[in-house]
Amino acid sequence: MDATPPSLLALTTYLLSRTGKTARGRLGARLAERELRLWHMAVLAALADFGPHVQRELAQRLAIDPSDVVKVLDDLARAGQVDRTRDTADRRRILVTLTPAGRTALGELDAEARAVQDELLAPLTAGEREQLHGLLLRVLAGTATAPTVTVPR
Repeated sequence: MDATPPSLLALTTYLLSRTGKTARGRLGARLAERELRLWHMAVLAALADFGPHVQRELAQRLAIDPSDVVKVLDDLARAGQVDRTRDTADRRRILVTLTPAGRTALGELDAEARAVQDELLAPLTAGEREQLHGLLLRVLAGTATAPTVTVPR
């Protein structure tokens, strides 16, 4: 029995939230089987897409607290998926580089993410998937220019 109130089902933002939660949970479970989290994949993807990064700038790019990015990088370095070296231009800065093992791991994680995506979007045709993707990119782009609202707790 679906106990979701129809008034919530009428809200696109609610549907996005529920769908996102489901997608994140499914992908999170697959990554957990490898003892990884989404942040591990995000760091590997950023390094693959944008090249080596100074550690602090990587944290800023991904909106991760710098102390949390250190923990993620520690895990990835232990697995041989990233290298960290002192920046020759400024010895105070740590430069993070993707290794071949990291690129391989990212390929495997991407396959897992695409499998989850295929499961989640199974009710849609290929054209509908493409349309949804385009619409979500537009919505996301719109959120980048929208003012941030702080909700009091």
